[in-house]
Amino acid sequence: MEHYFYIKALHLIFIITWFAGLFYIPRLFVYQIEAADKPSPDKEILGKQLKLMAKRLWHIITWPSAILATLFGLVLFVINPSLLQQPWMHVKLVFVVLLFIYHFKTHQYFKQLQNDVIKKSSSFMRIWNEGATFILFAVVFLALLKNALNWVFGVVGIFVLGVLIMLGFKLYKNIRKKNPEA
Repeated sequence: MEHYFYIKALHLIFIITWFAGLFYIPRLFVYQIEAADKPSPDKEILGKQLKLMAKRLWHIITWPSAILATLFGLVLFVINPSLLQQPWMHVKLVFVVLLFIYHFKTHQYFKQLQNDVIKKSSSFMRIWNEGATFILFAVVFLALLKNALNWVFGVVGIFVLGVLIMLGFKLYKNIRKKNPEA
């Protein structure tokens, strides 16, 4: 049974690095979108550097972490198939599916920006950046409390946090209008 905890530790490590990538990549998207509005040569210099940073983050950290977190999670199910009989795990797996949808949609944005196609605003990407946070809160509450309903408290908490974040965005936007260097 000792190997189970090593596998679980590796699963958690790669979940953490996966989320780190998902938290940071939309921030790079914000910078890429904003760099496209800068005058030359800043636009080209920043655009090239931000694309490189995004490419490395996405292909060296985020994708490998997603794959390894998934593989170690599947190994945990093989070692302990009773997990699949627990209601809280069913709810958690729904959130894992949502996480993959979020990841694949983020990959679409990544490919667009790598090809200099800007379809979303930097404000949209700031909000998009919070999607992984909502999923993380729900999954952590589920995994720790092991109750199919307790995730609701986590989601309500993150919703309240989301409202506060939105208010913070509005405040920051007003500050930036007054002082563009902020």
